[in-house]
Amino acid sequence: MRANISFITLGVSDVARSTAFYEAMGLTKHARSNEHISFFDMSGIVLGLFSQESLAEDANLELKTHGFGGIALAHNMATEEEVQPLIDAAIAAGGTELRPASAPPWGGLRGYFADPDGHAWEVAWNPGMTIDAQGRVSF
Repeated sequence: MRANISFITLGVSDVARSTAFYEAMGLTKHARSNEHISFFDMSGIVLGLFSQESLAEDANLELKTHGFGGIALAHNMATEEEVQPLIDAAIAAGGTELRPASAPPWGGLRGYFADPDGHAWEVAWNPGMTIDAQGRVSF
């Protein structure tokens, strides 16, 4: 296996609602999207939104819709001043604040929001990482 991730697909309860949320967050829906799935280019990784029932069926998994799914996505910022405004933008777009920006014991700044389906996103600034103009992280 190569050390890369090319696609992240989130199972959502309403593709149109989730698409509107991510568009309100500033992402642009790819032209190959349709009423069943939406695609967003995230600096070379594709974020897909697919109905949770269809995703569970496709993966041959039992659908579980409640509680923490054991994964959080992360969006690293170039400066600490950018962290809370992105969490605030998520709340304004229909998300939920899980943790306001605060300093973790290991340094930097981080907070969390959930999208309309409860998918957790960490928004972080880490002084040991560099974010380039395309949003790629190096450390």
